[in-house]
Amino acid sequence: MQALLALPLPLRLALVFVVAAVLASLANAAIYHFAWRRRLRSPWQPVPEGVASRTWFDCLPIVGWWQLRRESTIHGPGHWVRPMLIELLFPLGIAWLYWWETEAFGLLAEQVPGQFGKLDSTPLVGIVHIEFFAHAMLAWFMLIATFIDADDRIIPDTVTVPGTLLGLVLATLAPMALLPQITNTPVAPIVGVPLTTRGGAPVDLYLEPVHLAAASPWPAELLAPAPNVYSLLIALGCYWLWCFAFVRRRWLARRGFGRAVQYFFVRIVRDWWTVPLREVTAIGTVLVTLVWWWGGGAWVGLLSSLVGLVGAGGVVWLIRIFAGAALRREAMGFGDVLLMMMIGTLIGWQAGVIVFFAAPFAALVYGLVQLIARRDNELPYGPFLCAATVLVIVRWGAIWLWIQTAFMVPWLVPAVLVVCLVLCGAILSVYQAAKDRLLGPQQAR
Repeated sequence: MQALLALPLPLRLALVFVVAAVLASLANAAIYHFAWRRRLRSPWQPVPEGVASRTWFDCLPIVGWWQLRRESTIHGPGHWVRPMLIELLFPLGIAWLYWWETEAFGLLAEQVPGQFGKLDSTPLVGIVHIEFFAHAMLAWFMLIATFIDADDRIIPDTVTVPGTLLGLVLATLAPMALLPQITNTPVAPIVGVPLTTRGGAPVDLYLEPVHLAAASPWPAELLAPAPNVYSLLIALGCYWLWCFAFVRRRWLARRGFGRAVQYFFVRIVRDWWTVPLREVTAIGTVLVTLVWWWGGGAWVGLLSSLVGLVGAGGVVWLIRIFAGAALRREAMGFGDVLLMMMIGTLIGWQAGVIVFFAAPFAALVYGLVQLIARRDNELPYGPFLCAATVLVIVRWGAIWLWIQTAFMVPWLVPAVLVVCLVLCGAILSVYQAAKDRLLGPQQAR
């Protein structure tokens, strides 16, 4: 870290750009690997028949796609434009994010308007770099998920599962990788950092992660580590729910309720006992228990991350249920739920709720425009979740300053969620009616 900080800012930005460009190139390879009809476009894939062999120069980020224009006769004109833009715009965005988070302290300064310039930022440098690393990693996984979903209406588990596990590990090893909050009192003193002025004078401000109880104090009497078994049960319940999301849950009622219940649970047990879900469940259970026994900041980070996983993914799961009822068919794939669970490990359930408010309405507006302009009734939801997440992360300082008091009222968030779910169902019903009118009842489904 010290070697990196010793470099001039322009050189650091250039280094971030180069690393992000390489990652964007690997993201393109993953995107085209899952896009079966277009998989041979990537220079990391086998060479298509009828074209010249690819060289190492073709694998270079950005410029390699300019070279691959020669394959337009195979893939079609302009096939190189989108992947080249991905490898150009993603590193530009990550380099800007690095400046915003580590130089401008964008996630922190807006939480104490007019006061941050007086604070000593030296102890914060390492923390904001950890936050940047977490958000850049999350952005990379979301980049892959966005374009696979846009191309093929699917979000593979091979994207969301590694992203989720890495998010949990990062939150455990570095709890400050979670979104930050500046408070007047230490609400999670185990991982909090007291702030001082540039002259070294203490101030009544503390930098802490947005833990599972934020913006209220950490409920130590309920969620303390070992030997308090209640906190372990909460953590394991969250982790097992994530594992449960991968089993097949079919309800066959045609043979009666008793048979339906029997078949339902037999299928769940059978799927849960298959490789690798069995191993992921067992190993994860042991590791969660060990962190619980260890306690400290690692437990604060892991428990907050697990609750964020369930809280953020749960609201999308509810949208899926309500949307399915409103549209009278499956409204979105379960990959969207798993995607939001991955996102929730690093942004927490509070930010996940905010993403929940932003993404569905943007998707509906886009869907109506697409329906009217192109008569296309298929809408990938993953890109809107990712776009809303990026917006929430970048504007987190201002968003949290404005909305944190709402999370201090125990009944307010659930009440708003219920109202929004009802509104979501009503809006989707109107959307379905518009589809029936424009496309006809059969084509609209």
